[in-house]
Amino acid sequence: MSGPVLKPLPLTRERFLPFGDVIEASGVQREAMNAGRFERYDDLCDVDVGTDGRVSVSVARCRSATALPCRFDAVERHPLGSQAFVPLARTRFVVVVAPPEESVEVEDLQAFVTNGRQGINYRRGTWHLPLIAFEAGQEFLVIDRAGDLPNCDEHVLDESVLLLEP
Repeated sequence: MSGPVLKPLPLTRERFLPFGDVIEASGVQREAMNAGRFERYDDLCDVDVGTDGRVSVSVARCRSATALPCRFDAVERHPLGSQAFVPLARTRFVVVVAPPEESVEVEDLQAFVTNGRQGINYRRGTWHLPLIAFEAGQEFLVIDRAGDLPNCDEHVLDESVLLLEP
């Protein structure tokens, strides 16, 4: 193996804080709802749509699974708003991120693996690898910004990076 290598770390709120929010219902305040039949966990992430956007809620279904290890050489970011992915069934997935700076270098990249019950919300401008799922058919709730202005920048890295199994 030559070139940069990333091995995903377990995803925690603390580790992911520079890049966004971990969406999970553990360790947060809960409230009863519907005559106490449910518990509600509020404000799990900061949905940022900017001043001229609107919230878009979508479902993304994996058509082609990613097998690890895999190489990648490009990342993307959304400069006008945040972007969240929440698995609709218990499933692990990997996120690769870099800080929301003007440019990104290979050494800025970090990788995390979810525990199967966590979602993530990328902060506005956070560089990230497109969604990685391990099985075809996996579905994710996507919460992001919609609007008339383009909201995706792509960046080709100076060299490709090998992403290992968690």
